[in-house]
Amino acid sequence: MKAGLNPLSILFAAGCLMVLAGCQKQVEKNMPSPVAMTEEAVGHFCQMNILEHPGPKAQIHLEGLPYPLFFSQVRDGIAYERLPEQNYNISAIYVSDMSTAISWDDVGYENWIPAATAYYVVASDKTGGMGASELVPFSDQDDAKKFATRHGGQVMRLDDISDALVLNSAPIAPSAKTRETAAAPDSDDYRARLEKLRKD
Repeated sequence: MKAGLNPLSILFAAGCLMVLAGCQKQVEKNMPSPVAMTEEAVGHFCQMNILEHPGPKAQIHLEGLPYPLFFSQVRDGIAYERLPEQNYNISAIYVSDMSTAISWDDVGYENWIPAATAYYVVASDKTGGMGASELVPFSDQDDAKKFATRHGGQVMRLDDISDALVLNSAPIAPSAKTRETAAAPDSDDYRARLEKLRKD
């Protein structure tokens, strides 16, 4: 004779699920809101006005700081978060939503989405604001697929993007090399510069 499910066990399991869902909503509710880009916003690493750079941007909120760190490239923001030397508590990471951007040169001031929810086109022929290969974020998966069809690369979620793709320079298509004059840094040089700027 098979034992039936205990009604108390079912109620307990349902209660646990409700608690977990409530905790998730509480975490999302406590996340700081994204900040609109202004002419005063400067890239954390380059210390230049990020509005002067094309392509998507990133902002990272650190616990205890009133204003976020802005990054001229999404790749730079994700690299900052993944560096093993990074020892600040990050409360939120937002990236430009290219699904609602007007163009590559005008990505918008307030159309931010959580980095973890975006669909990224990785290793396309488009370079970011600092001249390196970019992780291009979209809120809509179909928009990401269309972008990849036009510019190459593959669509990935953030957790599936390896550290090597973030910290190293992904290959840039020959057509992009002729358009962009800035060379992407090699891995060791890139990590050294990020660490130096972080300490400064």
